Amino acid sequence: MSTLQLTCQWWQSLHRTMLRGVLGKTFRLVGYTIQYGCVAHCAFEYVGGVVMCSGPSMEPTIQNSDVVFAENLSRHFYGIQRGDIVIAKSPSDPKSNICKRVIGLEGDKILTNSPSDFFKSHSYVPTGHVWLEGDNLQNSTDSRFGL
Repeated sequence: MSTLQLTCQWWQSLHRTMLRGVLGKTFRLVGYTIQYGCVAHCAFEYVGGVVMCSGPSMEPTIQNSDVVFAENLSRHFYGIQRGDIVIAKSPSDPKSNICKRVIGLEGDKILTNSPSDFFKSHSYVPTGHVWLEGDNLQNSTDSRFGL
């Protein structure tokens, strides 16, 4: 074999080895990224996550711009109960969350007040729903107004 052929074979071998190394590292990195992404997804979906509550509706319990840890485990073990503070999707803006207290469960009869506290009426919580109100009733858009 000539020197040129040996040099070409050496370069091809080197190129294959480098390519294998780069591809191997790339695939390992992609694999680890997918694994850690799955772990993070499960942690945030089933364990909980950090949420910033904005607005005055839960004052004085939760102040505007307070950061809270919203855990998801208790609802799987105990279900949602009256008095729980929940983070829910806003019906008027599904991209944002609302922070409210559970006042009633499905089938409950709720005494509702108007903002002026002059008119009182009763409402029933529909099946599959909960009644949510903010702690600051004078400054909360909640189930009393159809959210």
